[in-house]
Amino acid sequence: MKAGKLIYIFILSCSVFLFIEVKSQSELSSNKNRFRIVFYNVENLFDIYDDSLKMDEEFTPGGIKGWNNKKFYKKLNNISKIIMSIGEWDPPAVVGLCEVENRFVLNKLIYETPLKNIGYKIVHEESPDKRGIDVAFLYRPDKFEPLWHEAIGVYFPFDTSSKTRDILYVKGVIANTDTIHFFVNHWPSRYGGYLVTKPKREFVAGVLRTKVDSIFQTDIEAKILIMGDFNDDPDDESVLNVLNAKSDTAGLQNTDLFNLMFIYEKKWKSGTLKYLGKWNVFDQLIISEALFSGVSGLKISDEGAKIFNPDFLFEEDMKYLGIKPFRTYSGPKYQGGFSDHLPIYLDLIFN
Repeated sequence: MKAGKLIYIFILSCSVFLFIEVKSQSELSSNKNRFRIVFYNVENLFDIYDDSLKMDEEFTPGGIKGWNNKKFYKKLNNISKIIMSIGEWDPPAVVGLCEVENRFVLNKLIYETPLKNIGYKIVHEESPDKRGIDVAFLYRPDKFEPLWHEAIGVYFPFDTSSKTRDILYVKGVIANTDTIHFFVNHWPSRYGGYLVTKPKREFVAGVLRTKVDSIFQTDIEAKILIMGDFNDDPDDESVLNVLNAKSDTAGLQNTDLFNLMFIYEKKWKSGTLKYLGKWNVFDQLIISEALFSGVSGLKISDEGAKIFNPDFLFEEDMKYLGIKPFRTYSGPKYQGGFSDHLPIYLDLIFN
């Protein structure tokens, strides 16, 4: 009797192991057809050196933040942890970043953290921003091949002394199969007041829309993915009306854009950053109609866009209650956290 029970348990154990193994192989197989796209405002990824041409003095060993190599490498490893965590079984194919100082910090990120095992490459151009922060584009060469990139400059005719981040445009091919156009954005902040800065964000939205329309003139079914920190919500004038990123998919035309983050706009306890107790959805993913309908080739997966929000990215909000993103600094106080923004992501698949 005992021998019979042992044989039964052995057969059952083998069956369970076989089921788990088959499931794991199935998941890994499906991941080969999944292309995860991430955007993350990493908040002040500065090196420790003073650049005389930039306003970066606070992020130096002698600055008010007391920025040093230990804190810098902690920040790099925190960002690496986020990117790897979002990837789950398969690291993201593409990662858009903003608030990075230069190519030096990007090289440190992909070569001196666990990301070194992934083989990421960089697309980056220096922006004229006074603080010296840029946008950047990381990609896995086994999943994406860039064909062309350019930094689209933004020059305000009504404020010629003001400088902001370029829009980074990257055109390439995913899995040697389908062409896609990426735009990485970091629009002017609200520092100085919403109404005062509103015209600048609307102007940048117009610059971006002009570039998008020029692509549609060449290919009406172009697959376009716009990502960034817009410093406006999906229902603000700059995004909804100037960029014309629509809030729903009803009646979408070939040259229309659809804002995947609109679903988070009405959730008062959800967003990508929290300011004075209020959640906002400044970080957004916007796609062209062709990526939504997916008649052929690439399309967005049914899960849509998501905010990456594991518990370790938060801390208790003592002043406004609830929780808030766990930052590197809280004012001048070093905390060793991640960012004031949460990352966002989506999956592209082949139809």
